[in-house]
Amino acid sequence: MKRQKKYRGIQRRKAISGYMFIMPFIIGFLTFMVKPFIQSLYMSFCNVEISSDGFYLVFAGLANYTRSFTVDTEFNRMLTETIGKMTYNALAVMVFSFFTAMILNQKFKGRAFVRAIFFLPVILSSGVILGIEYNNSLLASVQDAIQESTGNASITSVIQKILTTSGMANRALEKVFEIVEGVYDVAIASGIQVIIFLSGLQTISKSMYEAAELEGCTSWESLWKITFPMISPLFLVNWVYTIVDFCMRSDNQVMEKISDTMIVDLNYGFASAMAWVYFGIAITIIGISSLIISKGVYYYE
Repeated sequence: MKRQKKYRGIQRRKAISGYMFIMPFIIGFLTFMVKPFIQSLYMSFCNVEISSDGFYLVFAGLANYTRSFTVDTEFNRMLTETIGKMTYNALAVMVFSFFTAMILNQKFKGRAFVRAIFFLPVILSSGVILGIEYNNSLLASVQDAIQESTGNASITSVIQKILTTSGMANRALEKVFEIVEGVYDVAIASGIQVIIFLSGLQTISKSMYEAAELEGCTSWESLWKITFPMISPLFLVNWVYTIVDFCMRSDNQVMEKISDTMIVDLNYGFASAMAWVYFGIAITIIGISSLIISKGVYYYE
């Protein structure tokens, strides 16, 4: 009985610590996010008319949602392509970040320096750096000058031409180069996930591996019987983070479409409807995938 009370007391303290940890987010969400959420949801059911006196909301029912699915074919195409790209991109990020963390967790000379290099994507993937990368006109002009001086030739284009002349199918060729060109994006998007996996690997007691080795387990068996179960909760965390991060990327076609509709076309109602459709699909994907992944998650005290 005393043990149960002590256990409940420990669980209660852990729960309080968890709530205190997320309290700044809860306060910020309630203060800054709830009102815009409600306004955008109501705006998605209205046509927004802008005048010199301000803007007026004219209730239009499901017209904006109907338009996003049946009238605007470009939005449907972008939505389908984005979801497909998000799926295999998230899988690639998970695999890359896990095995990178496994390598960085080993003992070798210069480990601190290599870890610092793999931490760079965290800095490069920040909003400020990405904004400079996508909006820096000087960088774009330099790239144009390089292309003109080299006759628009690059290593990628040369290799692509060689493979094309060798008889390789165009469909397969496009897929190969799409994967190769996506390596940079995967590496940039894996910074946080590598850190989370690495922190989880460092919490696994070495005595568990030593005991498994004495029992005759190979490294491959230890990977599946010890490493994967012990850090399985982190797979769920990284999966959700990766999907959310991809949905909010500045080069996301759907996000660009919504932004242009709102800022350029000043069609706030239709933009809000598209945003809520995209949000609903993203939440559904996260919910279903999390439910599937959580079945294989092992929680330990």
